[in-house]
Amino acid sequence: MNRIPPVHALSAFEAAARLGSFASAANQLCITPSALSHRIRLLEEMVGERLFVREGRTLSLSGFGRSYLDVVRQALRVLTDFPVQPRETQDPSRVKITLPPSFARYMMMPRLAEFRRQHPSINLEIYLSVPLYDLSLSESDVEVRFGAGDYPELLSEKLLIEPAFAVASPDYLAGIAPLRTPEDLRHASLVRSGLEPWQPWFKAAGLDWPEPSTGVRVDDLGLLLELIRHGHGVGLTRDYFARDMLASGEVVRLFDLQLTSPPHVYYMVYRPGSTERPQVAQLIDWMRSVFRNV
Repeated sequence: MNRIPPVHALSAFEAAARLGSFASAANQLCITPSALSHRIRLLEEMVGERLFVREGRTLSLSGFGRSYLDVVRQALRVLTDFPVQPRETQDPSRVKITLPPSFARYMMMPRLAEFRRQHPSINLEIYLSVPLYDLSLSESDVEVRFGAGDYPELLSEKLLIEPAFAVASPDYLAGIAPLRTPEDLRHASLVRSGLEPWQPWFKAAGLDWPEPSTGVRVDDLGLLLELIRHGHGVGLTRDYFARDMLASGEVVRLFDLQLTSPPHVYYMVYRPGSTERPQVAQLIDWMRSVFRNV
């Protein structure tokens, strides 16, 4: 059975082919260049062919890419032209929010009952997105994004920020040489994530070290913490994720050091004018009041 490529990958391919530039396509789609490259690679893996050829700084379509582009444009045109119910005629009580998985699990779910008690007439629909990759407000009224906060043509508000610090499980620490200073991490396994990179923390520790290139890597902050808890090495986390595990002793904090300005933080993102719907405005106001006091 053939797999159908996701629309966001097809859109990335069409934009890059039309504009002749990954950077220009990423800017038009309001995503990072690395996210656009990820979508193109995903599409190439699914079709089993290269779509672009690079010659120096010149980007051009491969022979297969030229043929495939006609098919992709036709498919996108059909989807675009299909009549859909206008947004203004949809159920006004329904509000869609898209969240990163770890934020949804650790931050939103424990507080959802409070929102429903305060706003029982709002039918909240919650969707998940992959941080740094799935950047689109096409289906949602509000999003929480974990990133740098640069989202052209959208309104973004820093929702919460916590310093990043190193933790490990007691069992893992018992099996390695003592970690008395950050320099001792050269003898440890470092759990990696593109969402919580090590290099800014290394710099704060006065270490001129590159980003680790070996060890387990995961692009989900909740899974990152689970890897640490299960003894796969030392990793970076934040208090609102690790609070319960620190209290129970499942993980312990290392060193008297924290990164006060991590490169990625949580932002609430929405379109200009979306707060004209009272239900959307109520959700945004509630999130401001709750998560800025975490």
